[in-house]
Amino acid sequence: MSTARDAAGAFAVPDEVARAFRLEQFHDFLALERGAADTTQEAYARDVARFAAFARTAGVATPGDATPRALREFVFHLKDLGLSPASIRRTVSAVRTYYRFLLTEGYVQRDPSERLETPKRWRTLPEVLTVAEVERLLAAPSLDDTLVFRDRAMLELAYGAGLRVSEWIGLRVQDVLFEDQLLRVFGKGSKERLVPIGRSAIGAAAVYLRELRPTLEKGKGKGVLFLNARGEPLSRMGAWTILRKHVERAGIAKAVSPHTLRHSFATHLLEGGADLRAVQEMLGHADIATTQIYTHVDREYLRSVHRQYHPRS
Repeated sequence: MSTARDAAGAFAVPDEVARAFRLEQFHDFLALERGAADTTQEAYARDVARFAAFARTAGVATPGDATPRALREFVFHLKDLGLSPASIRRTVSAVRTYYRFLLTEGYVQRDPSERLETPKRWRTLPEVLTVAEVERLLAAPSLDDTLVFRDRAMLELAYGAGLRVSEWIGLRVQDVLFEDQLLRVFGKGSKERLVPIGRSAIGAAAVYLRELRPTLEKGKGKGVLFLNARGEPLSRMGAWTILRKHVERAGIAKAVSPHTLRHSFATHLLEGGADLRAVQEMLGHADIATTQIYTHVDREYLRSVHRQYHPRS
């Protein structure tokens, strides 16, 4: 099957798609009628070619068949690809220009891009670790390390409860409720919440409290759970340093911060079928909209839930 490339040569589409979506005519329009700069022509042609390829895979045969919903799905697709908000804004602008061209030339009867929104400020989220990567990270502390029991407990609780770094280093000994398998966490504004923790986290915390913390405590611990080698409460920088050491040891190439563990915690729960409101409560978010932005749920999973449970799906 032959393909046609846009001017930048960076995005190929089948000739049939290029013809159906009038990509060559659009490029001529950019060059001749708008007098666009070469870089703009290339970018817009590439963006519209990407749209045409996406539309075909979504069952849209021609640009006239595209609906506003299909265009919104395209924007979500761009976000899922990891494009920056600036690139997505440019693509939306290209698609709008494309449909104005089609409408003016009489190739379409309506403009589905008329109300297409641009992402004004999408948050940049940290990378998510896979479950396998989390397992490698949690297994990274070695028995050869003097502070192995502390490090294991720290990583297990940080991931197991989805903690912010300030919550992580602010935990007190009395905040681990062993019998109830809960962690008492004080979040933003000193708001208290209770987060369930699993057997692995409970076990790691118990071993640390029994085997290591008493030897670290030199009267300067102030009741804080995690102490440094001098017996003082662990600092934010200390937590980062410990995490970085074990990320490297686990052979994880991604940029991992304490927030990455929190994000992974929420994402893994949602991917496993957890209720969004339950995750909101565990994360300590006052508004569920924050949870929806923060936890990038697989859109296909959401669609499958809707198909399965909505009476008119």
